Amino acid sequence: MFLVFYALTLIGNILIVITIIYDHRLHTPMYFFLSNLSFIDVCHSTVTVPKMLIDTWSEKKLISFDACVTQMFFLHLFACTEIFLLTVMAYDRYVAICKPLQYMTVMNWKVCVGLAVALWIGGMIHSISLTSLTIKLPYCGPDEIDNFFCDVPQVIKLACTDTHIIEILIISNSGLISVVCFVVLVVSYVVILVSLRQQISEGRRKALSTCAAHLTVVTLFLGHCIFIYSRPSTSLPEDKVVSVFFTAVTPKSIP
Repeated sequence: MFLVFYALTLIGNILIVITIIYDHRLHTPMYFFLSNLSFIDVCHSTVTVPKMLIDTWSEKKLISFDACVTQMFFLHLFACTEIFLLTVMAYDRYVAICKPLQYMTVMNWKVCVGLAVALWIGGMIHSISLTSLTIKLPYCGPDEIDNFFCDVPQVIKLACTDTHIIEILIISNSGLISVVCFVVLVVSYVVILVSLRQQISEGRRKALSTCAAHLTVVTLFLGHCIFIYSRPSTSLPEDKVVSVFFTAVTPKSIP
């Protein structure tokens, strides 16, 4: 099952990127962000799913500490960058639908490239901060991670010291980013709905249906982040299910 979702994610998103690159009619801000999103989805899935597939077929499910740290770093880099990107895409759709005459002025190429660079820098800062906090902890066993891949909440449980402060920092970092971006996304779409409630044309009706699909998938994506990172670390069985859905299924669904 993991292999099917991973293959669909790779094929679908790579085709999107290639199509946008070679079709000059798609060289617009909206498709620029969409190509970035597809690239991130490929990277995001590749960080965890191949190792999960190997572990599924192998009797010994092992990973070195360095590989675990690397996996955590890139997992949070791509996830955080994607959250920021989805938030920017919501604003892009708000401008396109509610202020179409000002769209190319507001979302010019200089702004788009600047936003893209800022997204990656923000994701990098987030990932470096969490990974640095994690690797500085003393580890003395046990050495079994209660998850399908390495993530900060599960790894810090292996530390032989009090991790209460680290957990608070995780909540204030990852949890706060997820909640704030989710609120911004919801507010953006509420404003769109309110603005168009008395002027629904066929074109805008299609735009609204696209936004509704986008909001649904984004809710699933951010719902995982809020569920995992906005509460103290626990060992609920649901955590594993949500994590797999987050890394293997959701990237295939995001428009």
